[in-house]
Amino acid sequence: MSKPKPARYRATNWSAYNAALRTRGSLLVWLDKKMAWHAPHEGRPGRPPVFSDAAIQFCLSIKVLFKLPLRQTTGMVASLLHLAGLDCPVPDYSMLCRLQKTLQVQIPYRRADGPLNLLVDSTGIKFLGDGEWQACKQGVPGRRQ
Repeated sequence: MSKPKPARYRATNWSAYNAALRTRGSLLVWLDKKMAWHAPHEGRPGRPPVFSDAAIQFCLSIKVLFKLPLRQTTGMVASLLHLAGLDCPVPDYSMLCRLQKTLQVQIPYRRADGPLNLLVDSTGIKFLGDGEWQACKQGVPGRRQ
């Protein structure tokens, strides 16, 4: 019995093919400087939490997106905050390990035809596609004709 021939795929439009491969790896991270990175004091006895749920959720989202171990996640979050010009402390990997048991990180299905926009503002974390981000930033356009 002979082995079937492997399928051959020919790319005829190399510029469009290369552009599609580049946009597959595109990720925009928008950080709001007004986001509550530190947890509010709750008035309960004991040590108050240092980081807000949004900060922990952001760190765990980066961990899931890039499939990183927790120690590398803290380094990447520190570099992202540094690039954004924010002087915020980063949660330790042991804190992330404890808190990832209670927080659920859900990233919706990512389309392959456009970039993924990660918005982090005072209300939390949102994953938006390109058109959704445009509508969020510039408002909903008029009725399509």
